[in-house]
Amino acid sequence: MKIFFYTLRPYDELPCAQKLSAETGIAFDGCEEYPNLENAALAAGCDAVSMTPCDMSAPMVERFHELGVKYICCRSIGYDHVDREKAHELGMKVSNVDYPPRGVANFAIMLMMMSLRRVGHILKRGEVQDYSLKGKIGRDLSGCTVGVIGTGRIGRTVLQHLSGFGCRLLAYDLYPNDEAAQYAQYVDLDTLFAQSDVITLHTNATEANHHLIDAAALSRMKDGVVIVNTARGSLIDSDALIAALESGRVGAAALDVLENENGLYYYNRSGDPIANPELALLRSFPNVLLTCHTAFYTDEDVESMVRGVFESAGAFAAGTPTRHDVSLK
Repeated sequence: MKIFFYTLRPYDELPCAQKLSAETGIAFDGCEEYPNLENAALAAGCDAVSMTPCDMSAPMVERFHELGVKYICCRSIGYDHVDREKAHELGMKVSNVDYPPRGVANFAIMLMMMSLRRVGHILKRGEVQDYSLKGKIGRDLSGCTVGVIGTGRIGRTVLQHLSGFGCRLLAYDLYPNDEAAQYAQYVDLDTLFAQSDVITLHTNATEANHHLIDAAALSRMKDGVVIVNTARGSLIDSDALIAALESGRVGAAALDVLENENGLYYYNRSGDPIANPELALLRSFPNVLLTCHTAFYTDEDVESMVRGVFESAGAFAAGTPTRHDVSLK
């Protein structure tokens, strides 16, 4: 049994993989590059491949299948970048990973507080030695109504932790659960949009919720609303958000994820012209924070994600169930 890791980071993931390989007896190899049709051959003879979000469309899935790969083990919670229909057609299993929810949850709360207190703007002005107070006044999170969209493990943790701040909490989910209801009032989206001072997104990307936050949704929100996204970039229509920031409808945005971030985040693009006008515009706003898809990035979460790859690959090979199995049935 052998796994080939693409995008294997030598400074954090590699030591975890070495430790887990010794624990499980599962061999591995890897490279730092993203997978493509040319370097796919590096995985020849391996049972599984693992990668962070990247292009895993039908041609890539077919190429790995030709090389004898049987399992695609995503090193992320999200798996919408994998053509699971093609994998199912070829008899290939697909898995994701999970990690303790508090890392992303606490990062989202940090972004709320930074946005409400204008920390990004304060720090930028400090860099040019502007220590005056004008334009730096903020709002206290404790006096806000916070709307949480998506009450899975991360969303529920956000609600639990925010309950200690004394905020009024609203929640929306297609499948409400009792644990979240201990902390928040479930409402419909229109009510959440209309009453929330802060809106934070914690739901998966699906066709149904593509551009969940669009021009129509933004028009139903409070003036000055703060929007936080640590979930998926496709949940927000970037053009609509930019227009709402320009008009003042949105008071601040904190975005750990972004539309069209593939080929951008996790690369060193210093000195490169980047063909992403939305990114350039968002970076220009003093009330926007961009944190480059790092909400998950703690030592605890990285080890959990690498462990999930070994666990799912081992379970697939043994024919035993695993909670990480996201294959089409």
